[in-house]
Amino acid sequence: MKSIAWVTDSTCTIDPEFARDHHIYIAPLRLVFGDECYKETIDITNDEVYQKLALHEKAGSSQPPIGEFVELYESLKDKYDEIIAIHCSSKLSGTYETSMQAAEMAETKVIGIDSNVGAFPLREMILKGVELQQQGHSALEIKQEIQYIIDHMEFFLIPASLQQLHRSGRVSGTQLVISNLLKIHLIIRFDKGKIIVQEKIRTFKKAKQKLMDYMKVDLEKMKSICIMHANNISEAKEIEKEIALHSPLLKVEIMTFIPVVGILAGEGTIGLSWINKYTK
Repeated sequence: MKSIAWVTDSTCTIDPEFARDHHIYIAPLRLVFGDECYKETIDITNDEVYQKLALHEKAGSSQPPIGEFVELYESLKDKYDEIIAIHCSSKLSGTYETSMQAAEMAETKVIGIDSNVGAFPLREMILKGVELQQQGHSALEIKQEIQYIIDHMEFFLIPASLQQLHRSGRVSGTQLVISNLLKIHLIIRFDKGKIIVQEKIRTFKKAKQKLMDYMKVDLEKMKSICIMHANNISEAKEIEKEIALHSPLLKVEIMTFIPVVGILAGEGTIGLSWINKYTK
């Protein structure tokens, strides 16, 4: 069995202890509040993120510096037979491209995977990859299997605030103005790595019901489902109860969003993601 190192970023939500035990190296994204910069999940907690959001109008995020990746690849290239780098969507962050450039600079052979997403689905891709590696599969075989997950996952968001999404260029000014004037809630969906506006709905209750409707379409073919929230556990538990009414045996997980999502979409944001069963 070949030894494999995994390189990813802090959007993966992998437990640090699991990462240490399974050769997963996590490069933290940066969170920026005014002139202050923090390493996501390392220098700042979720609670501190929302405290700072209340104080700073100017908040944002940035990818890990290329030098950090170069140093990491230099340290890994002689320790492992193969290296897999899997990162959050390249359509939303430059992290994947930076990681690949760093591997080239470090003269390190890397199998790169653009996950087209982040959070729960990215974590599941890595967990599946580790399982396959333990079964003796090569890095290329693992990449192929992960591509099946990429092609069969869904990810929806109801952002609590569009202001930050607008500032980051992920929601247009027209969408922001109309939503504010009419108090419209947007349902956002990941589509091949990009964020698209799936629906515009007048009330949060109706938006949440629409989210349930999308879920019901795939209910019979789901492998698992995850409810994600940005400091909104009460709403997440309500959604969990509703899912249980439709499919009491389905595995449901509640996950706190990584801080960068709270910055981009606002405190209170709710997300729903699942991976469908597939045949090769």
